[in-house]
Amino acid sequence: MTRDKGARNRERHQVLKAMLEERRRQIHDKLRMLRETLPAEAGDVTDAEEQSVNDFVRDVELALIEMTSETLGQIDQALRRLEAGTYGACAQCGAEIAEARLKAVPFATLCRACQEAQESLQAEERERSPEARPLEAVLAAEGAAARRIR
Repeated sequence: MTRDKGARNRERHQVLKAMLEERRRQIHDKLRMLRETLPAEAGDVTDAEEQSVNDFVRDVELALIEMTSETLGQIDQALRRLEAGTYGACAQCGAEIAEARLKAVPFATLCRACQEAQESLQAEERERSPEARPLEAVLAAEGAAARRIR
């Protein structure tokens, strides 16, 4: 029985490793493609509107490269966790992360419950943050504070 479980664990390890390596390869290819298609600085732009469009496109492509690079790093970390034997365990509560979740997000470090709790806390923090409030509300609060000081 223990031998069967060990064989299943090794098989699962190999399947997960293959899945992560395939995802890593896909992301690496996408990153290479993004870098290759990134336009060089435009030297002969004739008007400000065209330059503005070029700048916007370049900014979007650079943001995509950054996000893709971050995902690649997360995949590499997942491969290290797999080799260390900690892949698939929630970093917060230690529970096993559902296999369906790992297939959808192979670099997940939290189980669904802990991920939802973390997102809920982050949403609450954003709501309390002055940056999250509409500009009018911030200006009104500052105006009220200025009137109290006078």
